[in-house]
Amino acid sequence: IPQAFRAASRSIRPLPVAAAPRFLTPMQVRLLSDDTRTAIDKAVASSPVVLFMKGTPEKPQCGFSRASIQILSVQGVDPEKFTAFNVLEDSDLRSGIKEYSEWPTIPQLYVDKEFIGGCDILMTMHQDGTLRNLFEEKGVLVPPEGEISSESPK
Repeated sequence: IPQAFRAASRSIRPLPVAAAPRFLTPMQVRLLSDDTRTAIDKAVASSPVVLFMKGTPEKPQCGFSRASIQILSVQGVDPEKFTAFNVLEDSDLRSGIKEYSEWPTIPQLYVDKEFIGGCDILMTMHQDGTLRNLFEEKGVLVPPEGEISSESPK
């Protein structure tokens, strides 16, 4: 995926100020190129649980990314159903994902192609139990010992 972001068009067209999300200044707003949007669509669809983060799960490069990985681990997300993308490897991905989700910060979590939120949202959902419910509903947790996954192997 990173190569797709590097190959993405560099053309920038400003959005009309009225259409701009409230958290971005007019200088920060641009339309995603079709190539970048397609690459992010593919990344979001690459696994049931997708995290766009700074660094890697093994070596997070910011405290919020580290906390997000810890939450996913404590929740018991199945590593086979999880993919992380390091936004520090690609500037188009780093800026593009913020525009794609209309969310100003990284990390960003997607479950079943649906944007869930950043670290603050994950922390709240973790604490109130809604994150566990979501993961159970989507079937992305490691099965308990002795249970066989209902999904066929890929």
